[in-house]
Amino acid sequence: MIYPKIALAQSIIEICHAKGIQHIVIAPGSRNAPLTIGFTANPYFTCYSIADERCAAFFAMGIAQQIGKPVVVVCTSGSAVLNFYPAVAEAFYSMIPLVIISADRPKTMVDIGDGQTIRQENVMANHTHFNANLTETASEENDFLINEAFNKAFSKSGPTHINAPFEEPLYETISVPTVDTMISTFGKVYKTIPFEDVIAATNIWNTARKKLVLVGTLNPNEIDSVIIKHLANDPSVLVMTETTSNLHDESFLNNIDAIITPFSKEDFDYFQPDIVLTFGGMIVSKRIKSFLRNYQPIHHWHVDRHRAYNTFGSLTYHFEVNPNDFFNQFLPYTKYIESNYRDVGLGIKAVRKEKHAAYMTNLSFCDFKAFEQIVNKLPENLHLQVGNSSSIRYMQLFDLPKSAEVFCNRGTSGIDGSTSTAIGAALASEKDTLLITGDVSFFYDSNALWNNYIPKNFKIIVINNGGGGIFRILPGHEENETFHTYFETAHCLTAEQLAAMYRFEYRKASTVESLEQELKSFFMETDTPQILEIFTPTYENDKLLKDYFRKLV
Repeated sequence: MIYPKIALAQSIIEICHAKGIQHIVIAPGSRNAPLTIGFTANPYFTCYSIADERCAAFFAMGIAQQIGKPVVVVCTSGSAVLNFYPAVAEAFYSMIPLVIISADRPKTMVDIGDGQTIRQENVMANHTHFNANLTETASEENDFLINEAFNKAFSKSGPTHINAPFEEPLYETISVPTVDTMISTFGKVYKTIPFEDVIAATNIWNTARKKLVLVGTLNPNEIDSVIIKHLANDPSVLVMTETTSNLHDESFLNNIDAIITPFSKEDFDYFQPDIVLTFGGMIVSKRIKSFLRNYQPIHHWHVDRHRAYNTFGSLTYHFEVNPNDFFNQFLPYTKYIESNYRDVGLGIKAVRKEKHAAYMTNLSFCDFKAFEQIVNKLPENLHLQVGNSSSIRYMQLFDLPKSAEVFCNRGTSGIDGSTSTAIGAALASEKDTLLITGDVSFFYDSNALWNNYIPKNFKIIVINNGGGGIFRILPGHEENETFHTYFETAHCLTAEQLAAMYRFEYRKASTVESLEQELKSFFMETDTPQILEIFTPTYENDKLLKDYFRKLV
């Protein structure tokens, strides 16, 4: 085996190995050559070469999303590291472990007019948990910083940054390492709630007749089934879940926007909770946020071992443990009390479900109808990645198969890396994977397809409505040329030539009948990844969706 001659690169690679980090995503370049040589020469590491840095970072994040351990992404010096930033911000807010390693020129070369040289130290400090600004020579101080960067990525479940300056020559190798690297140990910190806090919380809980449990993004099977049943059986508890929660029970309200949008003033008054208990990641529904900001609870408790957001302006306590541990410690001290809070909610759910079915029966072809057809044809045990903006909002209006595992980049809710993330996640999960995305998001991240690691069981559905359909749904827009050009981003692009260039099998549909036919073949097993592009009427989608909400009462 060969090693880079530069001792600092040896130290980084050795510590990475010692921490058990196996997946290394490399954006090709020259200044990072010592790292590339060392990582690719060591059979322990699984290395990937992704040319576009932004795609590389989201691809790495997709792998980390699935394996729950840090993934390293490496780049050369200069603006390359800045292209990692969108994925770093997403990983920060989605709490996904990622270790950025940027090669740099020596400090003496910064700001003297040298090429591919910028101020790289702390360049992502606002959205990283640790920044290791190394010096050129291997040392105990550098080893400490490198160890800490990996440790923090583990313990904080988020991104960290190692900036490593390398002096030329960069490509020299040796057969025996020359450094004695310091490896620090680390362990996960398991927290419990102080007993007095448990008792204080249960005293409040056991007297409240209106308790709303709101669940954001969770990994599949994160919550024990006995906990789910306990919450479902409590008549004073109304559980609202999002598609990305991966949490299911017949007593849960899983189509939040359909439930809330038609509410009258009297409905809002009735459903104003005494306690809101939240857990999981970011919430998609703007309507539930608006409701709880305008009808604030007396108590808002959030359960998460890392952070709590005061989303509704009423946060009163942060339980700093993971949700499963919280409920196992908390629920034994709770009791069911008489209340009709849950049953009134379930009554509204039944009415909405009936109205939903009636509306969909007579709905003409549009975005909404296409999503219904897709959901009805989803195979069991599917790994489902959903793009942002309209796509995830439409998905929230349907009941998905309970076996589906749903993911979406809701940390920053950007459209910039959905496809890249989905490909990384598909590779790591090894399951049949479907990405459902909008046209603007798909074209924006089209370099994601410039990737030699796309599994053959990876499929993409592109909803092509000729622009940013979300801007037609949002209130306040005015139909004019400015809107079409600068907000909606109207276009006449299709995915057909991209599919041909990147060797995807391509299908298309533009009617109920053609989509029904294409979906039958689309979900069959094939030897190549596939793209199904669905063309919907640009000027009808928003009108039909707004009409849907009006007819839910």
